[in-house]
Amino acid sequence: MTLRNPLTIRPRSRRIRAALAASAAAVTLPMIVGTPAHADTTVTLPSQNIVKTLKDGTKLTISRTAEKARISPSMGGTPLHRNAWVSARYHVKTSDKKARFKIGAGYIVGCQLTLGAKANGTGSGTAAEYNPESATATGQVGGGVTIGPGQTANYVVNDYGYADDFGAAAHTSAISFANGEGTLLYKNQTMMINGCAGYAQARSYVKVGAQTDYLMQVVFLYGKPFSLG
Repeated sequence: MTLRNPLTIRPRSRRIRAALAASAAAVTLPMIVGTPAHADTTVTLPSQNIVKTLKDGTKLTISRTAEKARISPSMGGTPLHRNAWVSARYHVKTSDKKARFKIGAGYIVGCQLTLGAKANGTGSGTAAEYNPESATATGQVGGGVTIGPGQTANYVVNDYGYADDFGAAAHTSAISFANGEGTLLYKNQTMMINGCAGYAQARSYVKVGAQTDYLMQVVFLYGKPFSLG
C-alpha cells in the first residue's frame, strides 16, 4: 500500500481555508457597510363634519372620513425630498334634492410654515392666508412640486378632462354631482415635495361649489395639519 504524501494535502487545505474566509467576508460585508432603512410613518387624521346653511336656506353637509397619510423619505435620501401617500373619503349632501355641486379635493403643503389647526373656515392663526388660491405652486397628486421656505403648494387630487363649449380640450379638478348627494374617494395618492430644507406641513381641504335654483355658493372644509418631517 502506498502512503499519500501529507505535503500534497496542505496546499489544498490552505486553499479551502482561504476560500471559506473569503466567503465569510463576502457574506458579512454588506451588513457592515449597509445603510439602515427608514420606516414609513402613518398618520391617522380625525373625521370631520360641517353643516352650512346657504343664503337661500339650503343646508349643505360635508363629511370627511378615512383620512390617512403615510410619510416616507424619498429615494433621494436627503432632507430636501419627501413623499406622502394620502387617502380620504368625502360625502356631500344637500337638503335640496335638485341641487347640483362640484367637489374639488386637495392639499395645501407649506415649507417652514404653520398651517393652523381649525378644521373649517379659511384657516386661523398664522395660516389665515394659506388657501388653494394663494398657493405659490400648483401640482397634481402623483407628481412633484418644488417649494422653498415660506412658500406653499396646492396639490389637487383629481384632473378631469372634458371638451369645452367650443370642442377644445379642458381640465378641471372638481367632479360634478347631481340630485343633492355625492361621494368622492381616493386612496394612496402620491405627493412628492422637493426643495424644502426646513420642516414641512400639509393640510387637506375640500372645495364644494353648490348650485340651486337661486344661487351658486362655495364652501371649504379644511383638515387637521400633519407633519411631513
